[in-house]
Amino acid sequence: MSTTPLKIVTLLGSLRKASYNGIVADTLPELAPAGVIIEALPSIRDIPLYDADLQQESGFPTRIEEIAQKIREADGVIIVTPEYNYSVPGGLKNAIDWISRLPEQPLAGKPVAIQTCSMGPVGGARCQYHLRQILVFLDAYVMNKPEFMGGVIQSKVDEQRGKLTDVATIEFLGKQLSVFADYIRRVG
Repeated sequence: MSTTPLKIVTLLGSLRKASYNGIVADTLPELAPAGVIIEALPSIRDIPLYDADLQQESGFPTRIEEIAQKIREADGVIIVTPEYNYSVPGGLKNAIDWISRLPEQPLAGKPVAIQTCSMGPVGGARCQYHLRQILVFLDAYVMNKPEFMGGVIQSKVDEQRGKLTDVATIEFLGKQLSVFADYIRRVG
């Protein structure tokens, strides 16, 4: 087995500065198993809406090129996102739409884990199912389980400190990261 650490990047689907999903994503590096480095990708906040005319006239946004290159260099991707209206948030879908148009498709053959959090009890399950459909089309290798759907996430964080505090959630995420590292080594 290689002694080179695995590098995983996180793609945050929330644009809100103090988002619950952002708190979860920020917690992941400290939960990473030995031999795994987790780094956040740049924000998707300022990416223009995908428009084929804009792509034709101006090429790809610099932020998209940067995100795509970091995905290509990573061993795996974790998408951490809320659910909007029973589905994928528009900003995340837009970023994926841009990324999907790039040559040397960065998500093709890339191991991906999905984490969703919401204030409701379902924890973003419907978003996960839709996001899986999108990623299947892009030929990403989406890890099936364990799935993380953080329901009632507002009760599991300290918003003032921006910290995940629920012990069971922290333990589950740590286990999911270990399984994901094994999955990357198996399929990556």
